[in-house]
Amino acid sequence: MRFNELELSERLLIARRGTSYLSQRLAELTDDELDGPTLLDGWSRRHLVAHIGYNAAALCRLMDWAATGVETPMYASTDQRAQEIAEGATLSPAALRNLFAHTVARLDEKWRNLPDSAWQAQVRTAQGRLVPAEESAWMRTREVWIHAVDLGNGGRFGDFPEVVLDSLLDDIVGMWRKKDLGAGLALEVEGRAPVIVKDAEVTQKVQGSLASVVRWAAGRGAVGVTGGEVTPPRWL
Repeated sequence: MRFNELELSERLLIARRGTSYLSQRLAELTDDELDGPTLLDGWSRRHLVAHIGYNAAALCRLMDWAATGVETPMYASTDQRAQEIAEGATLSPAALRNLFAHTVARLDEKWRNLPDSAWQAQVRTAQGRLVPAEESAWMRTREVWIHAVDLGNGGRFGDFPEVVLDSLLDDIVGMWRKKDLGAGLALEVEGRAPVIVKDAEVTQKVQGSLASVVRWAAGRGAVGVTGGEVTPPRWL
């Protein structure tokens, strides 16, 4: 079962579960610990929390687009996105936590109030893809579950629902193939047939549990895998 095969209500529930999981990790951090590093190069926890908050606000704009038909991009430009994150990282701990809580609540409200007919309305992602508004459930799911790990205080890929892990693996491998990356790479999840990224001779095998292989493929470290010494191709 993949994420997009679930009923919309189930997809939104998984996104909300991910938000709760991330919220718990954030609540466990002291204000001083917000200055600490994340698993993302160059970003403190402050940068990451600001990004997660403003991502929710950007998805709210897509929900407005779907509801009204008036084009409302996620971001006016890539510069705007970067500036938001940089400025958000300078907020006080209380303001930063409020930004997260407020934007999360706003997005949930937009989801709850979006008319049934609007979920299929076409909106544009920050990468320029036209997708139905219901794609926002996966976009947010991916953000909150992975970034809960990126906070670096106990989040684990092993805590993700299996459908999220399977769908992440599909996303990552699909993106590698689209970018013509990963030649010679095979991902071998325990108990499953190998996933050959490109139609070429296999020169690197990464083996482990589903959670461990997805963690490696997502660029979050070779924890619990064999053959993961090489850095994986970028996927986003």
